[in-house]
Amino acid sequence: MSDPSLGPSALRGAVDLSGLVRAAQQPAPATSGAPAPGGVVREVDEQSFPAVLELSRTVPVIVEFYADGIAPALGPLVISYGGRLLLVTIEGNRNPQLAQAFQIQQVPAVVALIGGRPVPLFLGMPSEQEVRGVLDQVLEAAAQSGVTGTVPLDGAADEPADEPLPPLHQEAYDAIAAGDYAAAAQAYRTAIAQNPRDQLAVAGLAQVQLLQRLEGAVVADIRQAAAAGPDDVDAQLAVADLDLSGGHVEDAFARLLRVFPGQAAEGRAAIRTRLLDYFEIVGAEDPRTVAARRALTALLY
Repeated sequence: MSDPSLGPSALRGAVDLSGLVRAAQQPAPATSGAPAPGGVVREVDEQSFPAVLELSRTVPVIVEFYADGIAPALGPLVISYGGRLLLVTIEGNRNPQLAQAFQIQQVPAVVALIGGRPVPLFLGMPSEQEVRGVLDQVLEAAAQSGVTGTVPLDGAADEPADEPLPPLHQEAYDAIAAGDYAAAAQAYRTAIAQNPRDQLAVAGLAQVQLLQRLEGAVVADIRQAAAAGPDDVDAQLAVADLDLSGGHVEDAFARLLRVFPGQAAEGRAAIRTRLLDYFEIVGAEDPRTVAARRALTALLY
């Protein structure tokens, strides 16, 4: 079992969302099981999960993967938080795309979603006291990210209790849910033009641009091109995108920092721009961002 302890900065990581992107683009069949309206414990599948991903932008979500013979166990504990957490349970064998996206190798496995950003919490099932400690830290990290909505306990409604999103942010989220990343990017650009200090819009634009680059990506071809062209800026940028989206944040940073010194001015500019986008996605206060930013500054000056 992995260490169930969790620091707030760990929640700024990323996993491979490309499978979730494809799922969001596919129309759900009429019989698809959408999340039940209201309530803090919901069973979801690959068709209904994109709605949960969006909901995590307003209320922290705990995702519990289980399998036949291993029943979900976190329901009563999550309910005790009075709607400040939402629990979704997923049968891993029946939803292989979700299991792959979250890099689930065994069950039970528990992941948090905050602001659309997933991070593994623990494998197996620690003691109730240990789990409660992890969930408390999830709430603390969510508060730091402004994700403080709630869900009702009685199933009367599905809306969080916090303030509505600014119109352009809502427009971007709606476009992401529909798989229209170009429209989402444009909404974020408009928000930034109106307020250059809108850091949520800056981070959102960087995330959407990453998703755009990942669409249709053939992993084997990208990695082969990067191996064949260790100094090819485009190839190294592409494989760094894969590293970042797969949760290998330090690998993505290290790859671009390693390539940077041997590039001409145009290549250096492209790498610097991509790293700045990564810093927004991972989070400015994340220790990995701090270290990579320091290394980039040393290379620049």
